[in-house]
Amino acid sequence: MTVGYGFNATLTARPGLGDRLVDLLLTGLDEGSPGASEHCGVYLVARSASCPEVVHVTEGWSSEEDHHRIFAGEAAQAMVAKIGGLLAEEPEYTDYVPVGGKAGF
Repeated sequence: MTVGYGFNATLTARPGLGDRLVDLLLTGLDEGSPGASEHCGVYLVARSASCPEVVHVTEGWSSEEDHHRIFAGEAAQAMVAKIGGLLAEEPEYTDYVPVGGKAGF
């Protein structure tokens, strides 16, 4: 798959809820969830090394349109609603156009 659209989100959980936020974000890889979509080539959840309440999500999609279409679905909207209840502040987003790189786990 060619990744033509991506973004990074920085989310800050309310005190003590960083683990719950990470666990919830990782369900985004479950069958039927956004990260499991054939249009999602990158779905990476990472924590800040210095603050356990700060979580970063990096996503790479086949296109911006595919991303928006998948996130308009019920599964994604339910996940977004749950995430909102854990946050201390509004997420920060940076969108980008991937040009190359590597991901392997």
